Amino acid sequence: MQDKKRIAGLHDQAFVVDAHFDLTMDVAYQRERGKQKVIESDYLEGFRQGGVDLIVSALFVHDYFLPEMGLKKALQQVAHLYDEIDETPGKFRLCRTIAEARAAKAAGEVALILSLEGADPIQNDLGLLRAFYELGVRGLGLVWSRRNYAADGAFFMPVKEGQKGGLTPFGVKLVEKAEELGMIVDLSHINDEGFADVLDIVSKPVIASHSNCRELADTKRNLTDKQIEQIAAKGGVIGMNSVNMFVDPGKEQVTVSDLVDHVDHIVKIAGVDHVGIGFDICHCFTDYLQLVEALPAYDIIESHRQMPLFTAALIQHGYCDEDIIKILGGNFLRVYESVFD
Repeated sequence: MQDKKRIAGLHDQAFVVDAHFDLTMDVAYQRERGKQKVIESDYLEGFRQGGVDLIVSALFVHDYFLPEMGLKKALQQVAHLYDEIDETPGKFRLCRTIAEARAAKAAGEVALILSLEGADPIQNDLGLLRAFYELGVRGLGLVWSRRNYAADGAFFMPVKEGQKGGLTPFGVKLVEKAEELGMIVDLSHINDEGFADVLDIVSKPVIASHSNCRELADTKRNLTDKQIEQIAAKGGVIGMNSVNMFVDPGKEQVTVSDLVDHVDHIVKIAGVDHVGIGFDICHCFTDYLQLVEALPAYDIIESHRQMPLFTAALIQHGYCDEDIIKILGGNFLRVYESVFD
């Protein structure tokens, strides 16, 4: 009972951020089949029950639309989001700065920020990055787990492949342009070679919005201890991914406490100022999301309404209130403000 009161109080005090959710993909999928007010009907109550203040919504395009339809599908996701906002005024809003996100919270609205999950829609046209920026996109994930014009992605598990690459010359220009515009560079999904290239180029903090620790779950999608140190040295933050294969792929039933073990590992290496939430919840749309068939995937946190379970696990692992507030969103807010506010 005492923990429930403490959790409720922490969520009231915190500015809760999920740094990665494929919201716009699902909105577009459902609206293209005739549904309206998708966020209000399917997600808004979960955001409120979980005390979530800011969702970073990824623009993700499936393999089977690439390359020809990548730009179209990404722009459609943005357009559908604007339609959702028009249909449901006063409940959520698209924000371009953290000042706008704070204003949204003060007005009782959920703040949304857009991020590209892979630069695939841009292909090799640098000018399109500015176009996405003007539409409200503030995050740039260079790759998903595949190759594009910018870099090579990290596969979820070993596959037969040729020579790996780091950033291409276009990828270098893309990173530089993102920093110039005031977009945050997201290193989730990039391979080790590209990761090293980005760290050599950037001058501002970077994030890994939804990546865990490779030491605890041996997949290239997770970060090595050295990479964790490097992100922290840049002042960045790593968001904890709730998908079981990135927490403990060898365990039949992975728990929220297992997820918080990754928080513990990052805190031990880099300190509590460099860890946050990027749950990557897929439970509600796994029927059409690209997943790795060889590894049965499920979410430890199945909905944002279960956010208190994560907070409870942080308490059980011994975190104080101040540190929990940082993990729930304070750390990501700090980085966002430093880059695009």
